[in-house]
Amino acid sequence: MKVCDIMTPNPVCISDEASLKDAHQLMQSRNVRHLPVISETTGEFIGLLTHKKMIASVLTMLNKYGQGALDRKERYTPIADVMETQAQKLGLDEPLTVVVQYFIDNKLGCLPVVDDNNKVLGVVTSSDFVKLCQRLLLIQK
Repeated sequence: MKVCDIMTPNPVCISDEASLKDAHQLMQSRNVRHLPVISETTGEFIGLLTHKKMIASVLTMLNKYGQGALDRKERYTPIADVMETQAQKLGLDEPLTVVVQYFIDNKLGCLPVVDDNNKVLGVVTSSDFVKLCQRLLLIQK
């Protein structure tokens, strides 16, 4: 099996020019925990923002500046200051045996899937692996 067999296609992405507040609202409204960050100008994948990283940033702001300043700080904090820029990427044909080991070794929840032009095609999440496990278990019955 390959990445293309289990990935979530057309994931919700966010522009590198968005704010942390934009990301916070987008994650809440779309019920996602990972946002591939794409360049506003080229549309290419440039980073990944995780819910864990976003919450950590918000809590740091809250502790440092207090509740009154939190909204303003979130609105003026660019995604580029918070996102992971060294995120591992996958291709459509990457074997799942390699990907699952990478998830286990690095305790990841998501990896973006990109094409040869670095455009986001999908994401593979830990939930995608759980769904695959469910399918395989149901076949065994």
